[in-house]
Amino acid sequence: MDDIVYLNETEVRQLLHMPDLRARLRDAFGAFSSGRADVPPRIAARSPKGVLAAMPGYLEGAGLVLKAVSVFDGNHGTDIPSHQGLILVFDELTGTPLAVMDGASITALRTAASAAVAADLLARPESSVLAIVGGGVQGHSHLAAFVDLRPWTEIRIASRSMGSALALAARHPSAKAMSFEKAVRGADVVCLTTDADHPVIDPSWVKPGAHVGSVGNKAELPVALTHGTVFVEWMGAATSPQPAGATELQGIDPARVVEIGRVVNGDHSGRTAHDEVTVYKSTGHAVEDAAAARLVLDLAVEKGIGLRLPR
Repeated sequence: MDDIVYLNETEVRQLLHMPDLRARLRDAFGAFSSGRADVPPRIAARSPKGVLAAMPGYLEGAGLVLKAVSVFDGNHGTDIPSHQGLILVFDELTGTPLAVMDGASITALRTAASAAVAADLLARPESSVLAIVGGGVQGHSHLAAFVDLRPWTEIRIASRSMGSALALAARHPSAKAMSFEKAVRGADVVCLTTDADHPVIDPSWVKPGAHVGSVGNKAELPVALTHGTVFVEWMGAATSPQPAGATELQGIDPARVVEIGRVVNGDHSGRTAHDEVTVYKSTGHAVEDAAAARLVLDLAVEKGIGLRLPR
């Protein structure tokens, strides 16, 4: 490939299909935990209104990637997204630039798909009630990522904005909007997808045996739910300060933290009891970007999608 492939948001979303993405991410987690990837902690530069984070990574078979993503919370409620970014893909053998693509869409989809991979590994097989807490970008992405994961009999949607909850619920015939407590009580799988800087659910609402996933980058997950085993993308989620690590995992005993890739590889059993509440805390990880970006690039080349730019 002599040209650099450029792919916009519409093209990225056209090429990313959830079952394929989940499969690639599952493999990526296993590769990372077996030492077939190299991902340094992300760094960030701060302006008065937001941050620009850089996430480089190498994943065997996918290549080298660099994601630059800006996070400007003040953009909420405007026509400008709060998260914007680009992903660059380089050949892992020669270092040659191969592609530039929209990073916000990949971030949104791979974050939800990664949470779905964790839920598939950790939730009880008979799980039938799904709760999604948060009606924003990640709420929508989680609905897309989880909808075919189990034969859900109920999909419950909760949001600080009832309008957002109703809009998301309207996207699926089995989904209903309701309060946070009603959504969580009795749910088999609970997805926390907010930008809240405080816990958004009460641990007493979570039934024995449920699985709870959290992808928020602040403090939406109650600390009481981290008293058992917590599953993460990488151990730095508990040992690194923000912006690399998770707020809710600061100070946790690393012995209680397990990489989800170890479950993929069969090095950890994952769920250990029927009534165990399993918890997955995501911080985002460059192997996810690498796996998703390579999937997009391969399909774009195969289908002739995207703009070719001379190198």
